[in-house]
Amino acid sequence: MLTVKRLDHILISVPPDTREAARTFYGEVLQWEEIPGDHPRGAIWFRTGDIELHIREEASHNDSSDRHAAFEVENLDEVKRFLTAQQVDIAYSTPINGRDRCFFRDPWGNRFELLAYAGL
Repeated sequence: MLTVKRLDHILISVPPDTREAARTFYGEVLQWEEIPGDHPRGAIWFRTGDIELHIREEASHNDSSDRHAAFEVENLDEVKRFLTAQQVDIAYSTPINGRDRCFFRDPWGNRFELLAYAGL
């Protein structure tokens, strides 16, 4: 059995020549903490909670996939208000299995799910 202790990081891609715009979106718009350093392949790293997001430019970037990372948040309504204030478009969806959720895409089409467990 392969037992996972926790999710350490997620790597997403952005198109070539958009690294600084990605730094602005994740660092200033979403207000995630940038992890300084000379990271492999010119990646930039951010931290939210105890999860890292690694961003790398790739020529083969695909922005139409439904693949996504899902992040649990404390208060989904508060997070949706924050994203709306930051002019991030939110796609709503129906709750599933006791979880309220919504989706958003970054400016390069990477898809993220935000969820909160109902009644907890």
